[in-house]
Amino acid sequence: MSDATLVFVGTLNRAAPYFEGAHGEGILVLVLDEATGRLTLRSKVKGIDNPTYLSVHEGKACLYATSEVFGWNEGTVTAYAFDRSSGALTYINKQPALGSCTSYSSVDRSGRFLLVANYAHEPWSEDFGAENPGQAVVVYPLKESGGLKSPVCSVAHQGSGPVADRQERPHPHSAVASPDNRFVVVPDLGIDKVMCYRFEDGQLTLAVGVPPFTLPAGSGPRHFVFAKNGTMAYVINELGSTVAHLHYDALSGKLETVEIVSTLPDGFQGENRSADLHLSPDERFLYGSNRGHDSIVIYAVDADTGRLTLVGHVPTEGRTPRNFAISPSGRFVLVANQNGDSIVTFRRETSNGLLHCIDKLEIGSPMCIKMLPLS
Repeated sequence: MSDATLVFVGTLNRAAPYFEGAHGEGILVLVLDEATGRLTLRSKVKGIDNPTYLSVHEGKACLYATSEVFGWNEGTVTAYAFDRSSGALTYINKQPALGSCTSYSSVDRSGRFLLVANYAHEPWSEDFGAENPGQAVVVYPLKESGGLKSPVCSVAHQGSGPVADRQERPHPHSAVASPDNRFVVVPDLGIDKVMCYRFEDGQLTLAVGVPPFTLPAGSGPRHFVFAKNGTMAYVINELGSTVAHLHYDALSGKLETVEIVSTLPDGFQGENRSADLHLSPDERFLYGSNRGHDSIVIYAVDADTGRLTLVGHVPTEGRTPRNFAISPSGRFVLVANQNGDSIVTFRRETSNGLLHCIDKLEIGSPMCIKMLPLS
């Protein structure tokens, strides 16, 4: 394990009516000292609009950034090559996202495709015209260089949910390939469903005989993680402030509820929107972020059953923790406080999962953090 880690940070640099401010500068490249937890700025890339979500292809040494710009009929996805020793970014190319408010991307398990989710405007303003092409999930083949080819597949969702101001239409919020790469799951906040698509050679098709997995009305599923064993998974629900622990059938792609637990402490009465979700490298602990309560919730994960036991809540020392990341060593957690204009570093106790704040770096409107070992 390297004693230093590359840290890529996407920041908000164009205002949107549903965000509080836009104080960022584009994409920042930092280095985390895995011995001390100290962050050092290396470089900045300013020639991109609102890179609100990032994904990393370690094999191709590429970074992908989705641009979520209010008023655009389509977002974009931009590919950069990065230098493995310095982290310096070099622009490769970009592609249209085939939908608005592009909010998420991930590399499939084969490393051949990029999966992208378009959240879609809410509500869609007549000033922008009809929403077209309006696709929910898009698949891009990757070039040998890591650049983006034109999309080979896209799908749209239909439906709504009971929360009128957030579920008037579908709002896909992530797209994640299963451990064996045979399926892609797409949590859709707007319709309270996790869509499960068969995935073959870049094509998405609904699994035959497996209906979409439905969560309790008003849950608003957002981010999704698989456990390494391929049978357990977790989804964080933004509107319901809950985490659903699910059983996953790798043969059929079917999801079933094991348990649903709150992300909030007993008695909390304020407004909250849960956001990000990550397992620790050893999968003994699960972490989720709360925007409103402004905390990271910590659960212990039972090694045999995957069931969750609340460990506690840690204040994020800043407002609106939209995203966070656990360092490759598992020793540190970096939290992006979107409206706190800061990245806060926590030292993580690997034995009990607890977090301790050790540093705070002023960063304008941080939206997403991705890390990998510096070589």
